Amino acid sequence: MQSFDVVIAGGGMVGLALACGLQGSGLRIAIVEEHPPTEAFSANNEHALRVSAINAASERLLAYLGVWQHILEMRVSPYQGMEVWDQDNFGRIQFNAAENGLTHLGHIIENDVIRQALWQRAESLPDVTIFTPSSFKNVAWGENEAFITLSDGNMLTSRLVIGADGAHSWLRQHADIPLTFWDYEHHALVATIRTEEPHEGVARQVFHGDGILAFLPLSDPHLCSIVWSLPVESAQQCKNMPAELFNQQLSATFDMRLGHSELISSRQTIPLVGRYARNFAAHRLALLGDAAHTIHPLAGQGVNLGLMDVAELIGELKRLHRQGKDIGQYLYLGRFERRRKHSAAVMLAGMQGFRQLFDGNNPAKRLLRGVGLSLAEHLPGIKPQLLRHAMGLNDLPDWLSQSSLIEKI
Repeated sequence: MQSFDVVIAGGGMVGLALACGLQGSGLRIAIVEEHPPTEAFSANNEHALRVSAINAASERLLAYLGVWQHILEMRVSPYQGMEVWDQDNFGRIQFNAAENGLTHLGHIIENDVIRQALWQRAESLPDVTIFTPSSFKNVAWGENEAFITLSDGNMLTSRLVIGADGAHSWLRQHADIPLTFWDYEHHALVATIRTEEPHEGVARQVFHGDGILAFLPLSDPHLCSIVWSLPVESAQQCKNMPAELFNQQLSATFDMRLGHSELISSRQTIPLVGRYARNFAAHRLALLGDAAHTIHPLAGQGVNLGLMDVAELIGELKRLHRQGKDIGQYLYLGRFERRRKHSAAVMLAGMQGFRQLFDGNNPAKRLLRGVGLSLAEHLPGIKPQLLRHAMGLNDLPDWLSQSSLIEKI
């Protein structure tokens, strides 16, 4: 029986970030992960299909964790502009980093790059132990600690167990925490595209009838990662149609903004489901990231929301430990839960309302969309607030809020 203060289920980006952030706090940390990274990153590798738009708040956290420089040395794609338009009307809004005194608005980064940097960091930390390949087999919730049995036979005790084990969280289900969920009735098609014209470091998104198409700039000036949210049947058709026909349909849907687009990777579709756990914490348990919430990818905020869960919990656990409090008591986890439930609820509600407004070809909706985007583009004071929101600056915990990048907004 090995004893820890915090045992984390899940060695993805969120779980690893928490472990790295607690190093040096005096807490003993364990990570349990079934699937370790399989191979070292190489700049010659093809771009992975799953990418994230990492905003300024998450960049600040990754820098604090000591992995940002390593990520930059692998492969990142800073973007200096954002552009959103509605294919059905005159509505359009754009953001520019230079106009706001910034060098960039965010970075498009492959999920595998972020995870590998965090994994290598966690492996090097003296306070962190990694059990892999392994998974949770059973947990018994005691008054003062949780008793954990792993699939590899190891037995652990912990004062706090962290569920960072994804949307289908075993820990959330094992703790009988109810989940509210709704099917967006869309799938996201992801792929890598070569464009005729350079993307110029601008992230672009178009709303068209029954779908949403985003072109996210990659490190090569002619490569983009696409995320195309479509009704299920349409997504499957696009996934299976001949590449030449797909290229034509993709280019036309994107209004030929970057000229002809050419598919250079496989195509993958991902079901889109919104989820919101009734509790983000319980006795000896806290949920982070997709285990607590999942949102529509139209604003690219899913990973950022999870990383801010991490930032909030790092601050709370360090504070509780300094004060000599029991970090696994539900009473003491209440502040973390309230703040993160509020942030997730606001994001979920905003994305749902936004998606419904841009869904379909109803004439009244089309007019409202056009007027709304135009007002946001031209009315004083609106764009700076939207930019702060997109960069995650309204969601930073107090301890992480000091940054030269952040102070400019």
